[in-house]
Amino acid sequence: MWPFWKLAIIALPQLGVMVLWIFLGPHTTPYLKSLGASESFAVLNNSAGPVVGFIVGPIVGTWSDQSTSKWGRRRPIIVAGLLSTLVAGLLYSGAEQLLGKGSQAMYLAAAMQWVLDFTINAMQTPFRALVADLATADQQLPMQIFFAVVCAIGGFLAFTIMKLYDVAVHHMLELMSIVMLINIVCVALALVVAREKQYVPIGKQNASACGAITGMSGAFKGMPVAFYILLFVQALVWLGNTVWGAYGMEWFTLSVYSGDPEAPLGSIARQMYIAGETDFGTAGQMGSIFNLCLSFAFMGLGFTSVPSHLIFAPCIFVGAGVCFLSAFVVGHSRTLAIVAFVLSNVCLTAAGSLPYGIVAVWNKAAEQAGKAGSVAMQMAILNCCITVGQQLCTMILGGLEGTLDFVTAIKYLFVLSMIANGLAGVGALFLNRGKLPEAVTTEGGLEAGCELGTTSSPPTGTS
Repeated sequence: MWPFWKLAIIALPQLGVMVLWIFLGPHTTPYLKSLGASESFAVLNNSAGPVVGFIVGPIVGTWSDQSTSKWGRRRPIIVAGLLSTLVAGLLYSGAEQLLGKGSQAMYLAAAMQWVLDFTINAMQTPFRALVADLATADQQLPMQIFFAVVCAIGGFLAFTIMKLYDVAVHHMLELMSIVMLINIVCVALALVVAREKQYVPIGKQNASACGAITGMSGAFKGMPVAFYILLFVQALVWLGNTVWGAYGMEWFTLSVYSGDPEAPLGSIARQMYIAGETDFGTAGQMGSIFNLCLSFAFMGLGFTSVPSHLIFAPCIFVGAGVCFLSAFVVGHSRTLAIVAFVLSNVCLTAAGSLPYGIVAVWNKAAEQAGKAGSVAMQMAILNCCITVGQQLCTMILGGLEGTLDFVTAIKYLFVLSMIANGLAGVGALFLNRGKLPEAVTTEGGLEAGCELGTTSSPPTGTS
């Protein structure tokens, strides 16, 4: 049994990746615009994350689950992902320094945004799976929720880094270098502590590309109805979460504050933009602290008998309410904008932890039954659902901006996100549907009929 503090250190790479995602999310669009991209091009290029994540996650997840490397299943992929992310990140953020401001730098940054999304997704896919491999059955749900704690700290660091300069997109190389240094430190600490044995497959496995596809389909085998409901809920929830993660800063600076980052120095429009960016960073820091408190609360609930779906559903409904507030109430109120951003962390924290805890519990039960687990693959499938919501958000906003100004387009996007979260909340209420199959419940140390997403201690005498 690994002690909690060691598992916590092994989870640290997620902190670095969270800093990376939260830093990149609100800056990709204004950064490309600062290099000369049009509004629609800059927004639609954000399809890089969802499209690449949808493809890379399952492939890397299957590869990781089936890898027989002597270094372990997870660690080699993490190291390779980190090294490639360093290269792509520096090329992305240093495009202007390499090629000068203009179309060449803009296209290099746009291309590297796709490469960066590829490398980050490859690096982060095994994080949760590595912790799930080493944790015991009783540690699964609390440890997956601990990732929300790690993400909250990473979020606070990211928003703090954003506030180092008045206009962050004018200092991308310096800021990205700081972000990359954090990732190096986190991965190094995890690798010092983590130990993996060489994986010995149960039965015959095909290591070819066809074998990877078989592994993807096998991750769905025997899953109850609740698993498919969870995928539906995850996709809808992340439509709303993506509004804040990718376009929250533009909402603050362009809608709430009516600023302009390219306005002349000392002009009111530029000062308003700086004020909006500053308040966005402040709201992010406050939201990260709130996120941290929520994470500890969810972790505590993870040790109780409260069903996961009864924790998840109310959080999603809060997300729907926040979208309503942002669309119809906030207007140009600085205070209400900060309140809305902070409250958006309720849904974000829940969606970033509870679904993974449910899947981790399921796979540990399967392993106890002598069945090969697919934890990395199934978590990659959850990430695919996230990318569906992200892509919907990007395509909707890109389509709206073809005919509407940003302020009106973002308002309609909040309305659609409110509807999506409402449907997801209703779906989450049905996550207790479907029981563990007999192959898992008869010999796996779990009581027959145990619901998906609830923890249960094995009877005395079972291993």
